[in-house]
Amino acid sequence: MSRDKHQAYGSAPGLPGDPPGGRRAALVWGVGVAVYFVAVIFRTSLGVAGLDAADRFQVNASALSTFSILQLLVYAGMQIPVGLMVDRFGTKKVLVLGVVLFTTGQLGFALSPSYGTALASRALLGCGDAMTFISVLRLGTRWFPARRGPLIGQVAALFGMAGNLVSTVFLSRALHGLGWTTTFVGSSLAGVLVLVLLLVFLKDHPEGYEPAPGSAPRPGAASVRRQIAAAWREPGTRLGMWVHFTTQFPAMVFLLLWGLPFLVEAQGLSRATAGELLTLVVLSNMAVGLAYGQIIARHHAARAPLALGTVAATALLWAATLLYPGDRTPMWLLVTLCLVLGACGPASMIGFDFARPANPPERQGTASGIVNMGGFIASMTTLLAVGVLLDATGDDYRIAFSSVFVLEALGVTQILRLKARTHRRERERLVASRVEAVHVPA
Repeated sequence: MSRDKHQAYGSAPGLPGDPPGGRRAALVWGVGVAVYFVAVIFRTSLGVAGLDAADRFQVNASALSTFSILQLLVYAGMQIPVGLMVDRFGTKKVLVLGVVLFTTGQLGFALSPSYGTALASRALLGCGDAMTFISVLRLGTRWFPARRGPLIGQVAALFGMAGNLVSTVFLSRALHGLGWTTTFVGSSLAGVLVLVLLLVFLKDHPEGYEPAPGSAPRPGAASVRRQIAAAWREPGTRLGMWVHFTTQFPAMVFLLLWGLPFLVEAQGLSRATAGELLTLVVLSNMAVGLAYGQIIARHHAARAPLALGTVAATALLWAATLLYPGDRTPMWLLVTLCLVLGACGPASMIGFDFARPANPPERQGTASGIVNMGGFIASMTTLLAVGVLLDATGDDYRIAFSSVFVLEALGVTQILRLKARTHRRERERLVASRVEAVHVPA
């Protein structure tokens, strides 16, 4: 069996052609992760600057939510094109373009004199950000054994959450100590640093593990349509997208924009205390991510139960928080909510673990783009719904945040519909690969 098929269907330890991993792989992959780390800092910087942005640009809740909605709209819309670009041109070229775009966007946001130019800067940032995570996932599959896939993906997401931690802890303090322009201009220098590292150290694959000749998608509209259609036909790709859709958005909405205003305005907490709760979400995410990665690497069947369990726990805590009698939710319940929201990011990564074995290497970028699009569409929809409902109800967060349950119900319905079909397809693929392995000469 070829190296590509081992990568597509999940290689066992030591199979010929499986990338060896090791220190060199960790170094190269680490450069890609550093790019993603900086992209997340830039992406989530608005989450700690939302109230400042509202004052700076004199906008209401709906207009404020437009910053994040546009950023996520561009991000989601770019996922399939970026996946095709990664499959066609390789990781390094796409990451270089991404760094240039999101650094320019962050710098533009720092210097924007008006709401319109700030909006355009966030769109540019979202475009560059969209090129990072899929590229890092592809880099992992090219440099590490396939059996490491679930853990590598979760660790990459963990470093992304570390970027979120930088936003909630350091960027928020710098914002109030140094001011808007100095903070955002200073942070944009991190993009310049990772661009240098990327140009010097990153390689698409180890020597001797080049993609098979002709495996990259051919240019042309017809080839692009075939590539997307082939990835979409796989039940595992669609299941992965709905898992990502259903699990990611509650924490994304909370961290990206509405968590801080909810905790300060609706719960009466100080900005410092609210920031500590946002930090708790990030720390919980990092801890749960390592646990989920280890569990899935050892027990493949745990993917769906972990995803659905996370959705159920999130819905339960949201309901308890919103329905708690009185004007203020007790701190112990807010802490529990934040701990559970920390599981949303790791659970969303399970979506890639459904799509990865369903697609060969030449479709990994495209399939990952489809999966990644799910959670950001859900986040964008909920960000808009919360902003509109806040304006319509006079800042009633209980009504506004109830929109979370609508998307969770939709997502769970689709997960249950596709789960059995995906498992059946995986069993068929496993049987076929074993039969082929028997007939391959030693």
